[in-house]
Amino acid sequence: MSANARIAEVGEAISYEELGLAARNHAFPLEALRYDVTPVGLHYLLTHYDIPALDADRWRLRIEGAVENPLTLTLDELKARPRVSQTVTFECAGNGRARLSPRPISQPWLDGAVGNATWTGTPLAPLLQDAGLRPEAVDVQFTGADHGIERGVEQDYARGLSLAESLRDEVLLAYEINGQPLPPQHGFPVRLVVPGWYGMAQVKWLTSITVLDQPFIGFQNEIAYRYRVTEDGPSEPITRIQPRALMAPPGFPDFMSRSRVVDAGEVRLSGRAWSGWAPISNVEVSVDGGQTWKAAELDPPGERWAWRGWGFQWTAEPGECELAVRATDAAGNIQPVDQPWNRQGMSNNMVQRVPVTVR
Repeated sequence: MSANARIAEVGEAISYEELGLAARNHAFPLEALRYDVTPVGLHYLLTHYDIPALDADRWRLRIEGAVENPLTLTLDELKARPRVSQTVTFECAGNGRARLSPRPISQPWLDGAVGNATWTGTPLAPLLQDAGLRPEAVDVQFTGADHGIERGVEQDYARGLSLAESLRDEVLLAYEINGQPLPPQHGFPVRLVVPGWYGMAQVKWLTSITVLDQPFIGFQNEIAYRYRVTEDGPSEPITRIQPRALMAPPGFPDFMSRSRVVDAGEVRLSGRAWSGWAPISNVEVSVDGGQTWKAAELDPPGERWAWRGWGFQWTAEPGECELAVRATDAAGNIQPVDQPWNRQGMSNNMVQRVPVTVR
């Protein structure tokens, strides 16, 4: 079994299988950056296997493993617990994969595997504490109801987090998005929300939480979602979201290329920026293809795990140009201008480039 997606040959087109994945898993249209909170139907979506058919009345969540008091909860029992809402930016770890060269073959995301929604549920930590964590507990396994085969391994989708990460106050078991019950594609009836982490950690259709006395070594942690440059070389796990800024497309598009057309004069550029490591501290815009950069204006800070708005006033002169935008967070992490290549096409946060014709 290969630990890596196949790498496309030079000039190899998107395959039928990749097209099928792209049709099932929709991206966020970048003009929707205008919304502080992403409407549910515009939020990006990735489903690994099939969307399971779950009955809310029959659904149960088990908390088991290295605990003194295993729990089984109904949806009503979960909803009776303390209720918390928080706005969180989600991004798929594969966002930007299709822009890499050579291209890892998988879900062919460009820039739009992102969304910023308000999730409502109950904090995870008190539930783990109610179950009575044993001293030997080190990791927590979260298992969903979606089942399939990936690189030859039949599995229920499952991810592991360290116990310390699982006990963060902001980690939720969510049953609502934007004030409405989760729709089937977003994990109905309950999903995990781990602010700051890429989307693979946000396990949908949650059925069990297992406290482990040893590190989790399941497929989605140990084989998938890892930084690996060479096929047999060392790898590191994907964890928190790297800083990224996106620009709402100015003007209007060409149908096929999506390149933009604007009128000469004053043009207001705007967008959003986020990072799972630290709050956004700076956004810069280039109007000459990344040769020079100027600071954008930042909106006032909002919720910690939500994206932050930015704006930039551009005096557009007739001709062809390329706009670009990049973000820096308070920990000093900055978007790279060049691609951070790896074999699985993970966490490619190189700067967005927007071709524009100014008329």
